[in-house]
Amino acid sequence: MHNAPTVAIIDYGLGNLFSVKHACEHVGLQAVITAVPDDIRAAKAVILPGVGAFGDAMAALRERALVDTLHAVEAGGTPLIGICLGMQLLMSESYEFGHHAGLNFIEGSVVRFEAPRLGDRILKVPQIGWNRICKVPGGTADPWADSILHGIADGEYMYFVHSFYVKPADPAVVLSTTRYGHIDFCSSVQQRNITAWQFHPERSGEGGLHLYRQLALSLRP
Repeated sequence: MHNAPTVAIIDYGLGNLFSVKHACEHVGLQAVITAVPDDIRAAKAVILPGVGAFGDAMAALRERALVDTLHAVEAGGTPLIGICLGMQLLMSESYEFGHHAGLNFIEGSVVRFEAPRLGDRILKVPQIGWNRICKVPGGTADPWADSILHGIADGEYMYFVHSFYVKPADPAVVLSTTRYGHIDFCSSVQQRNITAWQFHPERSGEGGLHLYRQLALSLRP
């Protein structure tokens, strides 16, 4: 444990930080909850969690001078993991309670579920509960082979809590999709050193812990 890679979990006042820290430690990672830019830049991987409103989150990141730090992490190639709202913050913009600029690491928008229908029934928003993550169809290679989702079954259930979802401009960055009512949405992305999940792996049982194990494996020297 002493020699385990250090993962920085960014503390900007919005997120289930201790659940993420516990999941990291459960798989043998050394994790620190921090808002100190030097600690974040020095980490072997950085996790940006988040629960709450997009505009509030971006304001909190700016107040803590963490926007430039995150840009340095992204530009430097350090693995950057976004979870739930943390995934949405990586996008160009959000339409949650107005129009807000995001970190713009991944071009695209964050939009609200608009009356998701299952037959003649309108489903509740937010989506709260278990839902499947599925591989993007097309091609012969396993799209998850070179990602943290490697080893997860196509259609594995993960735990979601959200009213908004991301719409990346480039379909190639979409790692998994999920269906809620009649809406197929992007539930995870991968681009260069960025991986992000709309679901909460730390609340998704053994399947979710597998993702943290894959992160730990990827950080081994």
